[in-house]
Amino acid sequence: MSILTFKIRYDMNMKPLLRLAFDVAVFTVKNKIKSPNTTFVKDIRGDLPSAIACQVMKKYGHQKTIKEVHNVNLIVPGQGIKYFEETNSIWIPCLKLHLENCIPYEFVKINQAEIDNEYVYVSVTVKDIPVMTPQHFIGVDRNTTGHIAVAANPETGKIAKLGKKAIHTHKKYSSIRRNLAHDGEFGKLKDCKDRESRIVRDLNHKVSRKLVSMAKEQNAALVFEDLSGIRKTKKQYRSFKYALHSWSFYQLQQFVEYKAKLLGVPVLYVDPAYTSQDCSRCGARGQRDRKSFKCPVCGHVDHADVNAAFNIALRQYDLVNRCQKEMMARGTLISPSALLAESQATIEPTAFRR
Repeated sequence: MSILTFKIRYDMNMKPLLRLAFDVAVFTVKNKIKSPNTTFVKDIRGDLPSAIACQVMKKYGHQKTIKEVHNVNLIVPGQGIKYFEETNSIWIPCLKLHLENCIPYEFVKINQAEIDNEYVYVSVTVKDIPVMTPQHFIGVDRNTTGHIAVAANPETGKIAKLGKKAIHTHKKYSSIRRNLAHDGEFGKLKDCKDRESRIVRDLNHKVSRKLVSMAKEQNAALVFEDLSGIRKTKKQYRSFKYALHSWSFYQLQQFVEYKAKLLGVPVLYVDPAYTSQDCSRCGARGQRDRKSFKCPVCGHVDHADVNAAFNIALRQYDLVNRCQKEMMARGTLISPSALLAESQATIEPTAFRR
């Protein structure tokens, strides 16, 4: 089971109720009320429905470290929400709020809804789709410069370069923040950084959706480099430092993983050693100069990120083939799912194809 949250815009004035919910949260934190009993706040909750007041008290009463309340949403429990499957609409009786065309996935139950000034955030539980057995592997190379993701399928030769906007966004907002700091407008720095984060987050959602859709259409698994700890191990040249630390590779990875889980697409990882320096044609160690790659052995010339994406996919093929031979040598019956699991458990940089 997985939990998804859907963001739905609504057209009602909830500001009076939001102010009351804020007062309830402040009272709960100030008086350290742990029991969600609305009798404690009967004089301040006004027209706020008791079910919502109870949920607000429950949320803020259990947060031991909170000292000051800022933004408080209206929280409606799942039992206070009605869903109509025929029209794909939601009715919240305590707020007299109706939402249409709200949930595009089949789900098991509605957990809760949180409401702010503009949106309703509906949390639902969905069933996990069984992971498919892939016929191909798509290698995905994530980058700090150029396209944030380059995908390649060695079987079909198809290539996709995605997310070129990210590096331009980082450069643009880095320049804006530098100017703001120079002018002494430090109050605007956080708003500028938040806007940049929202733009990059939206881009990562679009790129991850494209990658997972591509894998589903081609009946393929997505293969990534395992980049754990790269910010500590990567050489940080002065000109490269900002690009490395503004790189949202882990966010993209998270978005791909949960979207792939909903469609049953496997997501695999290989060792990243020399993926951008090895030749995807002959396996020899080549020469990389920025975004250009050339192999001195076979003469293969390619875009460096495309070459790396092919290498990532080919390493997974090599791992599967090697595991298949080892399991056959042991006389073990091989299932496709067991083969994938075995290949992921035996990642060794020295065992890769040369």
